[in-house]
Amino acid sequence: MLDRTIALAAVAVPNSAAAALTRRRALFGALAASTMIAVLWLAAIAVPPHSFGAIAFLVLFAITLPWSVMGFWNAIIGFLIMRLARDPAVTVNPLAASIRGDEPITTSTAILMCIRNESPDPVARNLQPLLEGLVEARVAHLFHVYVLSDSSDPEIIAAETALVDAFTAKWQGIIPVTYRRRAVNTAFKSGNIRDFCERWGADHEFAITLDADSFMPADAVLRLIRIAQANPTLGILQTLIVGMPSVSVFARVFQFGMRLGMRSYTLGATWWQGDCGPYWGHNAIIRLAPFIAHCHMPVLPGNGPLSGYVLSHDQVEAVMMRRAGYEVRVLPIEGMSWEENPPTLMEFSRRDLRWLQGNMQYWQLLGMPGLKPVSRFQLLFAIWMYLGSPAWMAMIALGTVLLALSDTPAAQYMPVEPGAGTLLFAIMTLMTFTPKIATVADVLLTPPLRRAFGGTLVFAANIAAELLFMILLTPVIALSHTIFMTRLFVFRRGGTWTSQTRQSHAVPFGMAFAKLWPQTLAGCVVLAVAAIKAPHDIAFFLLGTIGLILAAPFAVATASPLLGRWFARIGICHLPEEKEVPVALAPLRLPAIEVNAPSAR
Repeated sequence: MLDRTIALAAVAVPNSAAAALTRRRALFGALAASTMIAVLWLAAIAVPPHSFGAIAFLVLFAITLPWSVMGFWNAIIGFLIMRLARDPAVTVNPLAASIRGDEPITTSTAILMCIRNESPDPVARNLQPLLEGLVEARVAHLFHVYVLSDSSDPEIIAAETALVDAFTAKWQGIIPVTYRRRAVNTAFKSGNIRDFCERWGADHEFAITLDADSFMPADAVLRLIRIAQANPTLGILQTLIVGMPSVSVFARVFQFGMRLGMRSYTLGATWWQGDCGPYWGHNAIIRLAPFIAHCHMPVLPGNGPLSGYVLSHDQVEAVMMRRAGYEVRVLPIEGMSWEENPPTLMEFSRRDLRWLQGNMQYWQLLGMPGLKPVSRFQLLFAIWMYLGSPAWMAMIALGTVLLALSDTPAAQYMPVEPGAGTLLFAIMTLMTFTPKIATVADVLLTPPLRRAFGGTLVFAANIAAELLFMILLTPVIALSHTIFMTRLFVFRRGGTWTSQTRQSHAVPFGMAFAKLWPQTLAGCVVLAVAAIKAPHDIAFFLLGTIGLILAAPFAVATASPLLGRWFARIGICHLPEEKEVPVALAPLRLPAIEVNAPSAR
């Protein structure tokens, strides 16, 4: 009788958790759907659909809306969890409470460092503290490091070989290190990891996936392993990745903004996604047996840029893992996992457009049989994330054309109800910035966090700097997306997976202008039309076009190493890690931290 009671209780707990998760998803869906309906209703009042231009505006506006609404409700839920939950991470991921933190490590784990045509020095720098921590924890014998190279540049290959030889000799007899370079990078990164799986995957139960710019300390890795050991149905556990302190202006300001928006957004998303969480391709633990059996990436049919090997493989692997019955979850805790962000606008755009092309390939994967409804929605939402950019650009182009064709400078080229229009603009602005507002409020309401960000005045000044940065950056990126998607779908031309330059470096003005002249031209045309046809509204148009007009100077200035070091020295957009250096980051001797060290003054 007692055994039957225990068995029934064991079944009831998962069933209860599943029911609670279903209710969360239903609530989130209802909130998002009702919000979109209400905003679209307001938009129809603000811009009555009595003309072709108004109807086109409303259609384009509807395309942009889901991303803002989803971000708004993720942030609201995340903020409530941050302020009201005793342990936010456990609230959204119960598996975090399944360990004490001192359980013995009993399984074999592979540490996968994936690199391609990049400086190998950061690889050794980032791996060294991790391996030292594993030795200190007396678990080194359970780990094996694999440096998985897809490099093709002869000089980089030579540097990789020399560095790995020295690294292997240093750790010989303590932790085995295997260096493997593929002559042909078939299927890109997913093929790189698949090659590891076919060669050595059966030798290990788990794998920690890292990129060349990734860093995880031993404590974080051991925490992931303990959670995975305690939960045999866990297939992937993704950490919350934050940006490393940087001396690049672009990286500093961008990751400061990401830090503000990411925690509330991720907590909210994890609350309703639950066991159908995302996988971002690195800084995560994967259970190898089901990954090998169920996460083999398909080759997409056709011969265009959206065919062949999948570029954005990680989210596809996540939905395949969930389809196989294994959980995919996020552990939204800061201080476990870091990465280096692109140091320039050019490098950021290069990576972003590769992600765009990869996400557009998901059109062919939406019909995969057996996917969970949430998983199918995640693929669709990953596509929709990029559709908003051409919709916004089309709205601006439509307004500019209608303004240019208006009969008189005072003509109303698109009738707008002033009160409803103002309210719509305020609501959209609020929803767009809510993820950052939520975290800003949490920081200001939490004295230790407020001090970590430099105090109220410094924090407020850095928020203003980041806001200016985003006003300049957002239209540049949106137009880049639009141009690239036009090439992709109209001219059937995509991009290539090229290596990234992760170190801070200058960008010549000529190079910046050669890449960004379409932004400059578009901004000047819109502003010129506004100056002729609507001079009284020129300030409003300038706010929306200044980023386009200044695209090239913006790229040059935010790439300046000299300006970057000055930003780091005086604390513009500094992260908490720069004020009080975590023990985990200290061995890396990051330039953004070293610039303020006593010896550097």
